[in-house]
Amino acid sequence: MKRKFSAPSIVAPNARRIAEAMKTLELRSWQPEQLPVKDLLIIENKNFLNHPEAEEQEGALALIDVDSVHILQPHEVGAECASDCAEGYFAWQLSNILPIKNHVEASAKRKIY
Repeated sequence: MKRKFSAPSIVAPNARRIAEAMKTLELRSWQPEQLPVKDLLIIENKNFLNHPEAEEQEGALALIDVDSVHILQPHEVGAECASDCAEGYFAWQLSNILPIKNHVEASAKRKIY
């Protein structure tokens, strides 16, 4: 029996940085409806998905948990792997990062799906 996971898509190379535990915060303009979020499947995509119907066929790189969300602070920019701090954006605190060793094809879409 196949297990279904909820997933956000993350543009390369940041999904790989999460899978390698180099990136411990994910920057988003929105936050999940409920916290914590357990066993999210991180899907890497090559392009920003700028409209609600956008979708790419890509690969799953890791399972993660989102423990908490807060407004991104300027001193956190290094953990987020960003070059600057976007005012009003949310920092998702990532934990329990479990890389996926074998390629798993998956669709990349917007939000958590």
